[in-house]
Amino acid sequence: MYEKIVNKEAKVALIGLGYVGLPIALEFARKVPVIGFDINEERIEMMRNNIDPSEELDAEAFEGCDIRFTADLDDLKEARFFIVAVPTPIDQHNLPDLRPLLAASRTVGKVLKKGDYVVYESTVYPGCTEEDCIPVLEQESGLKFKEDFKVGYSPERINPGDKEHTLAKIIKVVSGCDDESLDNIAKTYSLVVDAGIHKASSIKVAEAAKIIENTQRDVNIALMNELSVIFNMMNINTYDVLEAAGTKWNFLKFFPGLVGGHCIGVDPYYLTYKAREVGYHSKVIISGRSVNDDMGAYVARETVKKIIARGKDVSKSKVLIMGTTFKENVSDIRNSKVVDVIRELESFGLQVDVVDPHASSKELKHEYGFELTENIGSDYDAVIVAVNHQEYVDLDSSYFESISNGSGLLVDVKGIYRTKYNGKLDYWSL
Repeated sequence: MYEKIVNKEAKVALIGLGYVGLPIALEFARKVPVIGFDINEERIEMMRNNIDPSEELDAEAFEGCDIRFTADLDDLKEARFFIVAVPTPIDQHNLPDLRPLLAASRTVGKVLKKGDYVVYESTVYPGCTEEDCIPVLEQESGLKFKEDFKVGYSPERINPGDKEHTLAKIIKVVSGCDDESLDNIAKTYSLVVDAGIHKASSIKVAEAAKIIENTQRDVNIALMNELSVIFNMMNINTYDVLEAAGTKWNFLKFFPGLVGGHCIGVDPYYLTYKAREVGYHSKVIISGRSVNDDMGAYVARETVKKIIARGKDVSKSKVLIMGTTFKENVSDIRNSKVVDVIRELESFGLQVDVVDPHASSKELKHEYGFELTENIGSDYDAVIVAVNHQEYVDLDSSYFESISNGSGLLVDVKGIYRTKYNGKLDYWSL
């Protein structure tokens, strides 16, 4: 298969062209012919015009690429090496929602031919590729796994908003269903990854490796969040504590914050779901998720308490939220925990205005039911900087005072103004 791809006798296809799939597609398209498939016609049209709907890549990233963007299933019939990179979200009960992944598997199954390869990149629990996806491929194609087609798993490691740790610069973990497929998949990815390839011993090992990357971060951040609650009760600034502790060479530098998005805030639930299936009820992982899931409401409650402490009527108070995306300098609002801050504040009767230089007001309205504020007021009782976008980093004391009512509060969730704020507003951070 690798030889056919290199000799341009076999095309690579990317199924799902989001923040993961599109960069992979374009990297391959600089070396070999690629078919980029997505079910969203509007997104396809944008990419045909060298526009990344996720706003991660600029127009130059599309230049010099041999790629055909399509939403037409017939176009996929030309491909022999399929890479599936669709979202794997959770539902309202924090259970895995495999619908996008299984739908993508049905799509590939409809065009699968003898000798083809399918590689999954979507984050899943160990066993998902073999137990959930492969049966769909067999059913739709009428072909036999291993005898007629090969399957592998290579977890995505793309970090939204990160211009340094790009696809080519991150070691790529790959796995295959047998030695032949492992070798072909490893060599194929080596076309676009300069940092090196790690061959996992099995598909399940590769799946597990990916899911614990984010679970480890989630648990560590949960510890920092719990510490921030404790230190707040002691009137100690958590960032001062972490700065001091961080002088030791082996101290792990994690920080408190709102843990949302479609990776860290989701992946641990995939692992705990599978753990329950095999008879183990997670304690540490679920506890970490519980702490992190409550942080948005905690920030809101602390804000309300501080407004009340200043003798103000909460029902007549106004709060400005700065930032709604799940992390800094990206436009992605999926699973944003800032929404929890907003909803908790509104439950106390406060008027909440929201701004964000990266988020789409239309998407926020569709996803969460509120829109961005067009004009920032000048009489806020509290300003919450929830996301440390670059546009906010250099704001000074006079700016926050100019939009406050004279006796307001600045809530700095990420502590970005901790060492430089010297204004008249009360200051609080996690």
